[in-house]
Amino acid sequence: MDEIMSEETLRVQLAATYRVFAMLGWDELIYNHISVRIPGETDSFLINPFGLHYSEVRADNLVKVGMDGRPLASSAYSANPAGFVIHSAIHSAIADAHCVMHVHTTAGMAVACSQEGLQCTNFYAAQLRNRVAYHDFEGITLRADEGPRMVNNLAGRPLLILRNHGLLSVGSTIAQAFAFLWTLNRACEVQMATASLRQTAIEIPDEISAAASRDALQFAPDHGGGQDVLDALIRLESRGWNGRK
Repeated sequence: MDEIMSEETLRVQLAATYRVFAMLGWDELIYNHISVRIPGETDSFLINPFGLHYSEVRADNLVKVGMDGRPLASSAYSANPAGFVIHSAIHSAIADAHCVMHVHTTAGMAVACSQEGLQCTNFYAAQLRNRVAYHDFEGITLRADEGPRMVNNLAGRPLLILRNHGLLSVGSTIAQAFAFLWTLNRACEVQMATASLRQTAIEIPDEISAAASRDALQFAPDHGGGQDVLDALIRLESRGWNGRK
């Protein structure tokens, strides 16, 4: 991370991000996860308490666990084993993977279930050239041996489409992981809407998508790597905005 946050500050931002996901309709009952590695520590991370809806997540009920799944602080809650397998594997293996997000949005799952996966046919997909990897479905993620295969398939990219399953993003900050995930999910939404037209989608040429991806990467640092967007959504959530999609 460019700026080392205290665990307390990170807890506040992570909890607010969970509630933003609920506001956006990215929650899935009590399932799915956003995790953040503790600053200055390599063997622990924060994750949502299993059994609570995203809208109920607060800074003081986030669960702190070790990479082996052991709770590292007293809590009335535990972590979901499925979330631990995915997130611990990535946090452990990738030095810059401070935040990992996993969602089951309808559009994301639809594209994950398609043979072709993400198509470079819209504005958002064009910004993700060489940033999306794929991992074949192996069932519910409860087995630790799947984690290394996910890491291997990521191959240094920030986005992973879990085939037949959903979307995953990795970032050096919460905001960066969110910006990547939002862009991918938006690309999936537009792709799904385009398919409903039953017309042939216009493929974006490789050189155009390469330029768009470079431009997107250059533009983001000037705006805090997505922090300004996340901050705006956190403000909306804090005011009780109910424009859920």
